Amino acid sequence: MSEPPPDTPPDSITLVRAFPDNALARLLFGPHNGHLDRIEARMGVTLAALGNTVTVTGGPEAAADAAEVLDRLYDLAGRQGHVESADVDSAVRMIGADPEGAAMVIRTRKRPIAPRTPNQARYIQALDQVPLTFGLGPAGTGKTYLAVAKAVAMMSAGEVDRIILSRPAVEAGERLGFLPGDLKDKVDPYLRPLYDALYDMLPGDLVAKKLASGEIEVAPLAFMRGRTLANSFVILDEAQNTTPMQMKMFLTRMGEHSRMAVTGDPSQTDLPRGVPSGLTDALRVLDGLEGVRFIHFTARDVVRHDLVTRIVRAYDRAGPTDKDAIDR
Repeated sequence: MSEPPPDTPPDSITLVRAFPDNALARLLFGPHNGHLDRIEARMGVTLAALGNTVTVTGGPEAAADAAEVLDRLYDLAGRQGHVESADVDSAVRMIGADPEGAAMVIRTRKRPIAPRTPNQARYIQALDQVPLTFGLGPAGTGKTYLAVAKAVAMMSAGEVDRIILSRPAVEAGERLGFLPGDLKDKVDPYLRPLYDALYDMLPGDLVAKKLASGEIEVAPLAFMRGRTLANSFVILDEAQNTTPMQMKMFLTRMGEHSRMAVTGDPSQTDLPRGVPSGLTDALRVLDGLEGVRFIHFTARDVVRHDLVTRIVRAYDRAGPTDKDAIDR
């Protein structure tokens, strides 16, 4: 962490934050003041720590934002008893977010789940407010994870009777016959990310019990045909790999008192060349329809390892991927 530079720009201001609790201040500062270094690097300010006091120097807006980040992280240290690097990044991202959305927390049996970016806050609000929400964007942005969390919270509160999680298996045609084992053996590898999210939010024995009773169902998209799904929270993941007819089939399964979330990355379709994506088609067909909301995530919303964010941005700069070249 650097000292305030002697050539501070003339419009810079200095703000002072004092944190009375020694233990919480140490959590806020991080090992060897690592969290303060992280805030400096991400917000373009200078932080100088002396005892339990931090002096923030920078442009008026940047300094005010950094001071707010420090206050939020100090409060977080008091609530959860630790502060991780991911918490620092989240606090920086959430600056400027709608306060009502930023304060939304999804409560599951294992732990509360809060938005880490403004778009995640808007996504949680949409899942709460409208029957059909599309979460669109790259991997690592929390599209599916937050939808599963909302479904688990609504089931726990008695707002829905069932959770149904679905993906197109293998490819849009869902040709699974060449794989070994029975049907469950064939499709489970493609549904594993959905199971992982469930086990992160509910005790393992409860997940097993609800899967056995049918209160939670994890199934390939083909299993949705001919059904009407009432009193349910239904999630379609990897929706870019549906055809328009499959997407229409899925969306028209919605019954009374149900909620749907459709997640996917329109830029990452595995459909054969020339076959249109049902996700892209739905964006066109449903645009402006009451009760439907589209939340678009970007590389700035990636909440995995820092390298994932850089990888997503690198591919965005490179332009469309040549699928044939990759296959070769």
